[in-house]
Amino acid sequence: MPHLDANGLSVAYEVDGAGPPLVLLHGATGGGDHFATLAPIVARGFRTYLPDARGHAGTRWDPADGWSSGHLVDDLVAFADGLGLTTFHLLGYSMGAMTALQFAARHAHRLRTLVVVSISPEREPRLSVGRRLLDPARIAAQDPAWARQLSARHDPVQGAGAWQRLLTAMVADVAAQPLLTPHEIRAIDPPTLVVVGDRDPFAPVDQAWRLARQVRDGRLLVLPGVAHDAIDAHQALLHPALADFYQTTASVARTRAGDAVTAMEDTS
Repeated sequence: MPHLDANGLSVAYEVDGAGPPLVLLHGATGGGDHFATLAPIVARGFRTYLPDARGHAGTRWDPADGWSSGHLVDDLVAFADGLGLTTFHLLGYSMGAMTALQFAARHAHRLRTLVVVSISPEREPRLSVGRRLLDPARIAAQDPAWARQLSARHDPVQGAGAWQRLLTAMVADVAAQPLLTPHEIRAIDPPTLVVVGDRDPFAPVDQAWRLARQVRDGRLLVLPGVAHDAIDAHQALLHPALADFYQTTASVARTRAGDAVTAMEDTS
C-alpha cells in the first residue's frame, strides 16, 4: 500500500482504475474495506483513491494528540494537493461523508461531483446513537467479534487498544464539532447525491431530504430496508443509481474541472 506525506501524516491509501479522479472517504472505525464492494465498480470509470483517515488502519495517529472533523478536512486538502488533484469527484460514507460535506462547504470549486452516504449535518440523533453504539466497553462486552475485527484492522499500525481511544475521541468530536449553517450548505454547488437507508438510526430520511434540498444541485436516493450500511446492503439499487448520477452529471463535471483550472491559471 502506498503512502503520501500530507498535513504531517504518512497517509496510507489504495489506488485503482483509470479516468477522472475520485476520492472515497471511509466511515468511522473503517478503512478501504468499507468500499470492498463499491471500489471495483467505480474503478471501471474512475481513477480511485482510498485514503485511510488519521488514526485508522495504516495512517498512524494517536487521538490523544487531538482529533476533530476539521483535522480530517485539512487532511483531505493536503492529500489532494499531494496527488496534484486540482479538482476531483468525492464520495464519502458516514464519518467520511461528514468530512466530504465540510470540505465541500469550504472548497466547493474543487469538486466535480459530491456523493454523501449515511450522514446528516445535524448533531442528533448522530450523537445519541454514537454514544450508545460506539461505546468501547459495550463493544468489548456485547460484540466481541467486532472488537476482534477492530483490533485486527487498527492494532498493527496504531498499537494495542488504539481503536478504543479512537472511538472515544470520535464521539467526543460529534458532541463538539461546529455544525454547518444553512448558508454554508447552500454554498455547496457541485452536483450532489445524498444516499440514505430508510432505517438508518444515525441519519433519518427527513434530515437527508433537507440536505438534498439545501445544496444547490441535490438529489436524494433512499434505500428501502437499509440501516446505516448503505454501501453494501442494497447494491442492486445503489450501483445503478451511482452510474446514472455520474453519467447525467458528466458534462457539468467536465465544465467544473475546466473552470477550476482556468481560475487557477488566472491567479498565477
